[in-house]
Amino acid sequence: MRRPPAQPNQPHHHDRHDRSDHHSPRHPNRSSHRTPPTPPFNATAARKLRAALNMGPGHVAYGMRASYGLPYVTEDLVVAWERELAAPTSNELTALAGVLWCSPSELLGKPRTLREHRIARGLAPEDVARTVGHDLPAYLRMEELDDWRGTDRQSAALADILGLSLPDFITVTGRDGKLAELLRSAVTTRWQGYVRPVGKMVPLDRRILETALQELHQNYQGQMTATLSWGGDNSHSGAAGREYLDRIVDHFWTTVGRAP
Repeated sequence: MRRPPAQPNQPHHHDRHDRSDHHSPRHPNRSSHRTPPTPPFNATAARKLRAALNMGPGHVAYGMRASYGLPYVTEDLVVAWERELAAPTSNELTALAGVLWCSPSELLGKPRTLREHRIARGLAPEDVARTVGHDLPAYLRMEELDDWRGTDRQSAALADILGLSLPDFITVTGRDGKLAELLRSAVTTRWQGYVRPVGKMVPLDRRILETALQELHQNYQGQMTATLSWGGDNSHSGAAGREYLDRIVDHFWTTVGRAP
């Protein structure tokens, strides 16, 4: 396959740090423009997909220019994406997926935010806003601030349209911090008193919650006791305890995942 010819007047990739204003390099207010967060790009997947199609970075760049109206995309920029020196924006990711004949989700790492989950599902913000019952400007503000605000019904609709797992739902709706606070209290005091509060936040069977909280409590207390018995150094015990508490939400989901 021949490399596509270079296009005239192609700006070099170092002139496009703010891709939201790529057509106006001399824009007087350029520094004040806010660039939207980039999705969690999977550079390895992009490189493998390109190689499987027997395409070079230049072919990819040409396809994005010719078919998706992104005249600033150069071979160097595609190489920078694949080497994790830069990350494509949402629009660029969609175009890249089109050129590589794949879905945008195949080019993403694990989604973390509301915006990233929407992009991974290949949905427009209008689609999500309409489904959950928010007006578009309000929904876009939630994405920008990563601050979901919705009723229980709207939250259920969000989980459905984005295909969110329970851990992802808790994270996307901003409940991770509160859940971590409850779990830390449960493992450091009497876990029985936190079954109901955790259950209000995490809709799981009560028996699963009781088993999980009891196991977390035992693991934490056992770790603290074992660390003290090894050398009697309270500093080592404190460090081990803080590390366990820092990852308490991860420990919780791992424990819940083992439930029959």
